[in-house]
Amino acid sequence: MKALFFLRHYNDIDHITPVISKWSESGHESLVVLLGPTKFLKDYRIKFLGTLDRVRVVHIWRLLSPLQYIQWRLQTLLLIKGVRRLFLIGKLAEALARKYDASKRAVVWQSTAKRVLERCFGGKNDGVVAFDWVTSDSPVPFEWIETVVATARALGYGAVSLPHGDSPHANQLIRNQEWVIKPDDKYAEARIFDKVVVPNELCATRFQPFLDNEAIAVLGSPRYCDEWLNKLATLSPAPRENKPSGVRLRIVMFLRKREFTTFWEEVGQVIGMIAAFPGVELVIKPHTRGGWKQPLTGSASLRQLANVRVAEDSEHSITLMNQADVIIDLATSVVFEAIKAGKPVLAADYLHAGRSAMAHFMPETEIKCRDDVYTLIDRFLASGCDSYYVEEHRRRFIDEMLHASSGPDVLPRYVALLEALAKPKMQQETSKPESGSIDQL
Repeated sequence: MKALFFLRHYNDIDHITPVISKWSESGHESLVVLLGPTKFLKDYRIKFLGTLDRVRVVHIWRLLSPLQYIQWRLQTLLLIKGVRRLFLIGKLAEALARKYDASKRAVVWQSTAKRVLERCFGGKNDGVVAFDWVTSDSPVPFEWIETVVATARALGYGAVSLPHGDSPHANQLIRNQEWVIKPDDKYAEARIFDKVVVPNELCATRFQPFLDNEAIAVLGSPRYCDEWLNKLATLSPAPRENKPSGVRLRIVMFLRKREFTTFWEEVGQVIGMIAAFPGVELVIKPHTRGGWKQPLTGSASLRQLANVRVAEDSEHSITLMNQADVIIDLATSVVFEAIKAGKPVLAADYLHAGRSAMAHFMPETEIKCRDDVYTLIDRFLASGCDSYYVEEHRRRFIDEMLHASSGPDVLPRYVALLEALAKPKMQQETSKPESGSIDQL
């Protein structure tokens, strides 16, 4: 069987690479198409995929003719919301998009979708197309994604939406200008797929207002399952480095994108307080997408603190976590790996407008005020970092959030689902899901 995986950015590379790896290990073929910047061809996970049997990784420009790629790229730029926000260029893009309307754009979307599918499947009658969770806000136009999925399904191939993250929040009103509790319409776009896969029931609630239950598969987290974490430990880009002289406690703080309501003034106060502790080093990791927009990133006063630094874009979150003794989290899913390893993660819920899933499952991790931060850091310096979690709470978090209450063998469940969707439609109607070299391009 053959699968066509589309990858757009850092997060879906991080979460879908384990699925592609297991798919290859199961004897199936993959074509991995990068839709984002070409710099991702140098990413250590993408390089790993390139070493696997029956896997080929290419950027989309390799699959299209030069004219098709230029047309595809120009239409993409017209519809990207980030471009629309640029004052003069955005106005021009809006005007061109109105003139070159959806019916005209459809010609390019259809020709490029057909070309990519032909180059991948070459007429084979069993296959599946996989995107990550895509919405109308996606930097890849939903018009094109919808066209690819519709064309694939017309040819008899399955279509699935795979996780590019998790649900770090247990509440709903988490973004700026969100004032009403209601279903988020952007998740309605998932209707185009045969199946939408989520790691846990908390994520499933996003899609349940728009999809039937049978269209949602709760399979656990491919990124944080034991099998992948063991493999990832051999692939990580940098070994653990020794602490600088005099540093007894290294703390890493993970930030969210600017669109999520964060109380930046208090974040700055906490950073100043942590910096005042002797023997402490603090590393701040902005979000992998949009971190440059955060007011903290450009703070001149922050950069004057000798024991505080802002991590570079090239520093991977996993490397920073491996180097940390303690992590302060403003509701991200990247820290789930540290929780699984038993490393202390402080759920700094009072620094943002949300209720973190971590604090929901493990109340002992919740930071409710500045005093809590001070008291814990003082304790870690004096007594070490052991005995932080209530183990019963941590195990429940792992079971429900990362294993979907179905056990630690997560990746075989993903392969079984892809195999079921890849079967020709006639076979899919009469069977139930069960628990080499790519074509030359």
